Amino acid sequence: MTTSANGDIGRVVLLRHGETEWATTGRHTGTTDVPLTAVGEEQAVAAGTLVQELDLRAPLVLCSPRARAQHTARLAGLEIDRSWDALAEWDYGDYEGLTTKEIRKSVPHWTVWTHPCPNGETIDEIGTRADLVLSVALSALEERDVVLVGHGHFSRALLTRWIELPVSEGKRFALSPAAYSVLGFEHAYRQISVHNIHPSVRTGRKQS
Repeated sequence: MTTSANGDIGRVVLLRHGETEWATTGRHTGTTDVPLTAVGEEQAVAAGTLVQELDLRAPLVLCSPRARAQHTARLAGLEIDRSWDALAEWDYGDYEGLTTKEIRKSVPHWTVWTHPCPNGETIDEIGTRADLVLSVALSALEERDVVLVGHGHFSRALLTRWIELPVSEGKRFALSPAAYSVLGFEHAYRQISVHNIHPSVRTGRKQS
């Protein structure tokens, strides 16, 4: 694999969208197109400044089709090369719009990492989708860095699959609104180079 001018192997940057009203209240936001709050917009602009410091090499920017991700990318100063359904958030099915507390009234101890989402995506389907996204990203790293603009839970699935862990281990990673993580290599081994770097703007709950 080739290296960039500063000696770094091609990197994958995961950027989560900024704050939304549903995220601040812990409501699971998958297919619903909830806009950024004013704070979320500030976060996205500030995140763009942080991402610029990475000195990305001709970045390929792939983005979820959801408005909250698209708006975050634009405010961060990123030019979207492709809107891609594969980067959409976890489909929560019947649990869309519900909080964990509400779900646990009928399913004690429920989490998206350990229990199913009726009529939504399974954890195996999420893993397959994450692997597809990462395979496309990997194919581009010979020539450029890749930025994946998306969501809380699915980005955490990408983190786990990058380091070859099961998706369920996404429960080990926090990911704040408008935060980024960098996936890279050391001696050809995949590693998480930096994680959950976020702007110093008020953040809400750490849901999708």
